[in-house]
Amino acid sequence: MKSPWRFFIVIEALLAIFLLWQLSSNPAMLIMLLFGVLNIYLALRRHRRRKFQLILGSVILIICLVNSPATWLMLIFAVIFLGLKGFEIAGISMPNHSLKNKKSIVMVETTDPTSHNGERKKQSWIGNDRIGTQVFEWDDINVAILAGDTIVDLGNTLLPKEDSIVIVRKGFGRTRILVPYGIGILFEHATLYGKVDFDEDTQVLRNETIKMYSEDYDESPRRLKIVTNTLVGDVEVIRV
Repeated sequence: MKSPWRFFIVIEALLAIFLLWQLSSNPAMLIMLLFGVLNIYLALRRHRRRKFQLILGSVILIICLVNSPATWLMLIFAVIFLGLKGFEIAGISMPNHSLKNKKSIVMVETTDPTSHNGERKKQSWIGNDRIGTQVFEWDDINVAILAGDTIVDLGNTLLPKEDSIVIVRKGFGRTRILVPYGIGILFEHATLYGKVDFDEDTQVLRNETIKMYSEDYDESPRRLKIVTNTLVGDVEVIRV
């Protein structure tokens, strides 16, 4: 089974456990649920009044389920996940298999500086995004998204000789940040569940925070602070 589908099944299973806990903590709702299931069971075994009992049991079961927030969370997550997988099947997904194989020597083009009068940019809640596909003048990056894959490619810009920062806040999805060699990195991450890959060190976090430094952080004239926060999802910091 592929990793995204395993991730989907695990999250849905956790939400199902949460649903059972909510129902068990409400005796009246639990009795209604059991009554509905019993009617469906008897309707499937009997020939008389089968249709009436089946409809009655189904209505009771639906009423019990829609009154639980966990049911809606399961549906919302399923719609988001299947929607994103649909984009990938249609060929709209971003390339993700060759990032670690990029050459270590990157030729960075230059671009004319722009005026700094402030900027307001609309962000999508859901979807895949890649920052840095073209040459751009460096400015601190701050990204917030509900769900989707995100790539931040710093190979097409030149970081100044001072501290720079990249902030990514996300609900669900994979995050990859491509950083050129010669830049010292301070990496801070907090997540409910996810894998972290930084300088060939891979760790799995479960409701934890972590702070990591690259080996050249103290000596490097250019430093980058990466701050990421996710509910569920993997984060990779890749040297290019």
